[in-house]
Amino acid sequence: MSNNRFLRRAKAGVIVHKLTAKAVHERQLVCEGDRILIAVSGGKDSSVLTWALSCLKRALKINYELHAIHISSDFCACCKKSALAERLAEWDITFTDLPVPVIGRLKPGRKMNCYWCSTQRRTELIRYALEHGFNKIALGHHLDDIIETFFMNMTEKGTLSAMPMRLAYRKYPLSLIRPLGYLEERQIIACADELGVLKAACTCPYGVNSNRRDIRARIAEFTGNSGAVKRRILASLSSGAEDMLADIASTEEASSGGDAAC
Repeated sequence: MSNNRFLRRAKAGVIVHKLTAKAVHERQLVCEGDRILIAVSGGKDSSVLTWALSCLKRALKINYELHAIHISSDFCACCKKSALAERLAEWDITFTDLPVPVIGRLKPGRKMNCYWCSTQRRTELIRYALEHGFNKIALGHHLDDIIETFFMNMTEKGTLSAMPMRLAYRKYPLSLIRPLGYLEERQIIACADELGVLKAACTCPYGVNSNRRDIRARIAEFTGNSGAVKRRILASLSSGAEDMLADIASTEEASSGGDAAC
């Protein structure tokens, strides 16, 4: 059976398993002895990521540790933390809730924006990981996030850069990994629905960046919303542009999408 036929016929959970395992192996995202900190927002992307990494431990035949962290901001009251904690316990994942005053750190006269929130959350993720001996942070960005970020950086900033699926920091003994990088958002939504977590998912009250919505619509138009075309775009990024952030880890923050880093 061809890969495209498999993606059309298989159940959502099976697709997530297969493509996550493929990303882990091909991109060397998880290694023996890794201590992985998963950034969970309570949303669909990070929930599916956590479930997949937990379920795949036996299949991958790699010994690694998982711990989830949720960063509670001072503006988001919609997170269903009790449901999130119960969900993670079912998947045998330990969980930390870390409060961060994102708005409280704004300088006088400054307005809340996605870039500021993202940098504050990423800073706290890195600090927590280093203080507690984790060597990798797993984020729930998916194929659509990666492609959208590439085109946003190109059209808005004039740079050919994208979210790498594996990014090693030079200053710290720490890497970022994105195991859902081969999965489309619609496949993640279908899996979250199968798992029964979609209705309990948390969403950011600031919503999706309007520029990202525009880019998403344009990508859907010229790709025909074809998963095969999107994967070919990702393959082209992997030959160079995707890796251009290796030395400038903070560059991606301005356009990062999804719910994974919350």
